[in-house]
Amino acid sequence: MSHKKIRVAVIGVGDFGRNHVRVYRELEEVELVGVVDSNAERASAIAADFNTEVLPSIESLAGRVDAVSLAVPTIEHARLGCHLLEQGIDVLVEKPMAASVAEADQLIAAAEKHKRVLQVGHLERFNPAIVAVQPLVTRPLFFEVHRLGVFSPRSLDVDVVYDVMIHDLDILLALVDGPVKEVKSVGIPILTERVDIAHARIEFETGAVANVTASRVSTERVRKMRFFQAHEYISVDYARRDALRVRVATPARDGKQPEFDFEKLEAKPEEPLHAELSAFVDAVRTRRAPRVDGAAGRRALALADRVMTGILDHARSVQLGDVSPMAPR
Repeated sequence: MSHKKIRVAVIGVGDFGRNHVRVYRELEEVELVGVVDSNAERASAIAADFNTEVLPSIESLAGRVDAVSLAVPTIEHARLGCHLLEQGIDVLVEKPMAASVAEADQLIAAAEKHKRVLQVGHLERFNPAIVAVQPLVTRPLFFEVHRLGVFSPRSLDVDVVYDVMIHDLDILLALVDGPVKEVKSVGIPILTERVDIAHARIEFETGAVANVTASRVSTERVRKMRFFQAHEYISVDYARRDALRVRVATPARDGKQPEFDFEKLEAKPEEPLHAELSAFVDAVRTRRAPRVDGAAGRRALALADRVMTGILDHARSVQLGDVSPMAPR
């Protein structure tokens, strides 16, 4: 496999899957074998757009592909993912990794048993801004995170916590070297029967605190994170894929104002999905563990579950007359 092209297929070619097909077609080291989708008309259209085949089912993939992107509804991730892993196929599964932590464990166990690569599609890990920031992280103590978007009919099978906020939960877990101590959260449905806007305050054993807001009912698109550590502040704009570092050059003393150094961090101009799929293909080729493995996907899902538990607890407390905006769990 070290010299030949990696044979891939995409299962599920909705909004996410279509982009996977597009990027795989651009990767020189990949042979795009075909697509699988329960919607025959959609599969045919995507296959025509990208000059590939419609494959009849996942059962037809054994021996024909080395790896797949799995971009089907979350409720199907564990069932289909385990089946593919059992066939000896490496899998990149879109986030959230599974519909429950128990199902995430099934995927991890199947990958380990069959010695397959399992990568979870936490795209923001590959955002050039995050890649530029990670080497600078020492001991962050406070995060302010906003991920706001306008309404879209996409991904309404999951709450905004699993659809949108989970990106930032994964980044927090990657940047903070310590377990989560406490979660307080609130959220409400606006346009759907699911939670459409949510806020969480997350405290870590290290002393770090993160305020995280996610919405899919806003009037503007905002994807930003700011965090503070000793003598510096770092601002990340996910949409622009850039980051700014502000350091204290001269602290305030003897009545003098502090002086600051402003540094725009150098970020590689690469589409995050291109970087993510390139990394997946490299893991398939080299058999090295992927940057976002099953354990990382499970941690993000488990934290998302804690946020949702807090939201449900808060909703129940409000119905009982406790109108505290952040009712303790």
